[in-house]
Amino acid sequence: MARKPTPSTAGAAAASAPAAARNRKPAAGARARAAQPLPADVRVTQAAGSVLFALLGLVLLAGLLTWLVRSNSFALQGVQLKGELSRTNLPALRSSVAPRLQGNFFSVNLQDVRSAFESVPWVRHAVVRRVWPNRLEVHLEEHRPAALWLGPDGAAGNDRLVNVHGEVFEANASEVDDPIAAQAAAAAGTPTASLPALTGPEGSAAAMLAMYHRLAPLLAGMDQEIETLELTHRGSWRAELRGTAVIELGRGSEDDVVARTEQFVQTVAEATEKWRAPLEMADLRHSDGYAVRLRGISVSSAASAAAGVSAGTKTN
Repeated sequence: MARKPTPSTAGAAAASAPAAARNRKPAAGARARAAQPLPADVRVTQAAGSVLFALLGLVLLAGLLTWLVRSNSFALQGVQLKGELSRTNLPALRSSVAPRLQGNFFSVNLQDVRSAFESVPWVRHAVVRRVWPNRLEVHLEEHRPAALWLGPDGAAGNDRLVNVHGEVFEANASEVDDPIAAQAAAAAGTPTASLPALTGPEGSAAAMLAMYHRLAPLLAGMDQEIETLELTHRGSWRAELRGTAVIELGRGSEDDVVARTEQFVQTVAEATEKWRAPLEMADLRHSDGYAVRLRGISVSSAASAAAGVSAGTKTN
């Protein structure tokens, strides 16, 4: 059977209910007061205090930065050079860069330093970075010459060269030493260490170098080297070989010129062997063949004549 509450227990429960209700009323009132917005003057005071605190922080930070910029504690103590340097003149490098190393570790302008290094002959690219706490590290890339650049007028002695990327740069061409020139010549497929010369319109150096790289291996097969490759303003190609021979390559796309040259190389040996005379001039501008002149002998030949050279000859 369920136990019935005694009169004393029931009275105690009845007495605790009003007490709990009284305790809840103050808590609800506190929450209501907390939800009320702060007075306007209090909010303005708090905002002003936050702004002043932020300004004080900025002033302190600016003072710290100013001290770092002007402090001799972070003066630059050295510049470390990296990269393969074979032609860069170190005294010229120091004299060019030193005046532009203004400021300390934090204030030095890295872009100015980079420009100073790249203004030195033979320096193609420079990457500059800070090395804590007082040094700069500079990685230098030198130009690797692939050809002499004579420009549109073909004038020699202008101290301009073309690097392996087809970029024209100014430097003393006499500083091209034999080992480097030999590497460039080997990469181009030529049997000599001497650099070829390119002459053509400004802005055509890259295209001319690409054409040279395709023609040089073909002509090397007949023991000939390109001394000067010329591109006229009308787009006609001309190659001067070492030993005074000249080949008029004509106009057209790179593939067209290469195809004509390849056909010429495969057939011209018949003429030179038959007449036992070295090549003096070849004209590849004909649509159905080419004309050649051997030293001391003049020969006209159809390139398609595989069995022999049908030619009218005359002795000069």
